[in-house]
Amino acid sequence: MSEFLKRTISGLLFVIVLVGAIYIGHITFFIIFLAVMVATLLEFYHLGVKAKIHPQALMGIFIGIALFTWSYFYSSGRIERITIFGFIPILISIFVIELYRHHQKPMQNISFTLFGLIYIALPFSLLNFIAINGSSFRMEYNPNLLLGLLFLVWANDTGAYIVGVNLGKHKMIPRISPKKSWEGFVGGIATTLVVAWIIAGIFNEISLRHWLVLGAITALMAVLGDLVESMFKRSIGVKDSGKFLPGHGGLLDRFDALIMTIPVAYAYMEVIMII
Repeated sequence: MSEFLKRTISGLLFVIVLVGAIYIGHITFFIIFLAVMVATLLEFYHLGVKAKIHPQALMGIFIGIALFTWSYFYSSGRIERITIFGFIPILISIFVIELYRHHQKPMQNISFTLFGLIYIALPFSLLNFIAINGSSFRMEYNPNLLLGLLFLVWANDTGAYIVGVNLGKHKMIPRISPKKSWEGFVGGIATTLVVAWIIAGIFNEISLRHWLVLGAITALMAVLGDLVESMFKRSIGVKDSGKFLPGHGGLLDRFDALIMTIPVAYAYMEVIMII
């Protein structure tokens, strides 16, 4: 089986599972994205080990699970905002634990542990606020905005890949990503905006103008997310973050664009669109 066919089949199956879990309901959405977040955090902390850093992986995963779960119940209207202060002693415990670990680089260990939460757990937790809007009386689950955002990220990745492979000549940052080209970047923008226009006719929760803005945000942040992750991997000397998907690498390789897109897209939705 060719590498391209292997990549296509595994990617398609993953998309079907992800979209299906989102559409079935908020419980399957919670389970699948919690699992993806945990696995992505594991890959990230494993990269730290390869860089001869010893992050508190178990503690980081525990806090990531707690943050994702808190955002799910808070966005559902089932708990109060004040419960977020419960994370303060949990975060402080990272510093306390490091006192007893006897590693030579405690600052790097603590920094890498916290960075994993900011870089991965926080963006995934924001997905709950995009898909769920509830109160103490009723929870409203609407996956369309989340699905639209995922489709935009995938459209950008596909468009950039096809145009870059066939027309790419001018490299963006060859020292970090030798295959990333300006032609592919433009192709990704064009594809994402076209898909945003199509999505606007299917998911009418927001207007065409807002979908086009989200498309532009996605096109810019997705390539940044890919370059940032490539920078991390190159500094460590690895090609892929893991081997979760044949032909695709690890989950961090698949979600690097979404991770960087979510915070900016959510900020736009919250401030401009008032979701």
